[in-house]
Formats: sequence, C-alpha cells, structure tokens
Amino acid sequence: MSGGTRTVTERRRRHTLYFLEWAAGQRPVHLDTDVDMTRIQEHRAEARTRGLRFSVVSYLLYAAGRALDRHPRANAVMAAGRTGILRAPRIVRFPSVTAKLALDRPVGGERAVLSALVPDLERAGLREIQQQVDRYRGEQAAELPEFKGVKMLGRLPVALGRAAFAAALRDPRKRPGVFGTVSVSSLGHSAVDGFHSAGGTAVTLCAGRIAERAVVRDDRIVAAPVMRLGLTFDHRVIDGGTAADLLTDLHHTMEAFDDGSRAEIPGPHPRGADLDIGARRGLGQGTS
Repeated sequence: MSGGTRTVTERRRRHTLYFLEWAAGQRPVHLDTDVDMTRIQEHRAEARTRGLRFSVVSYLLYAAGRALDRHPRANAVMAAGRTGILRAPRIVRFPSVTAKLALDRPVGGERAVLSALVPDLERAGLREIQQQVDRYRGEQAAELPEFKGVKMLGRLPVALGRAAFAAALRDPRKRPGVFGTVSVSSLGHSAVDGFHSAGGTAVTLCAGRIAERAVVRDDRIVAAPVMRLGLTFDHRVIDGGTAADLLTDLHHTMEAFDDGSRAEIPGPHPRGADLDIGARRGLGQGTS
C-alpha cells in the first residue's frame, strides 16, 4: 500500500459482484414513462387518517403483480438448454408473480444491497404487501433468516461463493424462490428523477421520486405529483412491443388505482407457455 490507498475485500458486497457477473449475459433495453400519482397520493393521505401507512413501492408492487398477470409472457426467464456445445435456449414462464425487492440496509455497520422476495403479487392485497415491505425495512432486517444465504456467500472463498451462486440459479424452475420473477427498485427517497437497472429477471422496474410537475388536464396546465417509472427488459425473453404493452398497463393501473378491484385495462392477453412452472412461491432470499 502506498499514497494512502488500500485494497479492501468487501465481503458484504460479494453477492452483488457474483450477480453482476451472472447478469452480464442479459440484453437489456430501457423504456420509461411518467405516472400521474394523484390518485395514489390521495389514497395514501386517506389511509393515514385511518392510521394506515402505505409506501409508494407497495403500490408499485401491487400494480406490477396485476399487470404481469395480464402479460404472462413477461413473467419469465431465459434458461440455457442442455445440448452440449449447441445449447438451445428456452424461455421459462411462471404462473405466479414474485417480486425481488432491492433494499439498501446496513450489514455489519456498512451499507449493502439486500434483495427480499414478495410472492403471489397477482393476488396479494395492498395491506399484505405493505406488511411484508415493513418487515424487510425494519432495523434488524439483515438478521432475518431469509438473508442467511447472502451472508454465507460473503464468508465463502470467492471460487466457492461463485459456484454456490451459480448452483442456486441452475434450475430455472426454482428461480422464483431464489431470484423472483420481476425485479423492483426505488430511489424515490432521494433527488433521483429516474434510473434504469437490470435485475436479472425479464423485467426490472425502477421508480424515481415523486415531484410536482406540469400536466395537461381538460386543456389546462396544472401541477400534479408525477413519478418517473423505468422498465428494463431482457430482449432475449421478450420484445419491445410486449414490454411497451406491459409498461402502458402499469401506467394506467397506477393512475387509475383502486384497491377494491382491478383497473379495467384492454385485454386480456393470451396465456401461452414454452414451459409452465408450478413452483411454490414462498418468502425467500434474493441474491443481488
């Protein structure tokens, strides 16, 4: 060491580095839209009068579950075939929606990204989703049993850690219980208007902050709370048209939010499957 520099092996971030190496095979394409959050903000304010608190990310999870249920082609993953040198890729679709929610939490006194799984989003209620989000955002969240695997990856020698990470993702049918079927990340607590990331799933949703912006209503320009919503999709799994339909569905579902019934979105979309998976969606531990 010289000049005051030093090399540090950040064990708490090893799982993120293994994930980035694995996810380098994706072919990400980015879309975004502005969502008028007026109805959601009104719902949040009304809920507070009844002693309830809902975070913005819970509404996004709620909408994502229902939208992906209507667009099952996007609730999928690319899985390599097993034909030797000529590996034939397969698209594996899942019957239920499990979110991999990225969390910025302290681990051993240092900031780290943990990923929590929120299953069965296509039928989960807003209160149920919020309860799970609150559990993962608690002060002792890093000590939850779901994150034991992540912490173990940091303790293993690098070669063994990489091998363990790859083994956990080898069977695509087990992917929802390890990695989720859609990735969700939010930087809305900061001065970030919008961003994009690739979370290792076919679709990654990225929410920026809510800010007052000019919108047009009834031929008049008015101020409204607007959130930039980014969608990154893996072009190996779906095409731009499917991704655009999904983002449009999400946009309308959030702007017309109604926790009593599904927003009426043009559809339904046909359910097709290259390989349907009936894996159980239990709470698990993400790996990025």
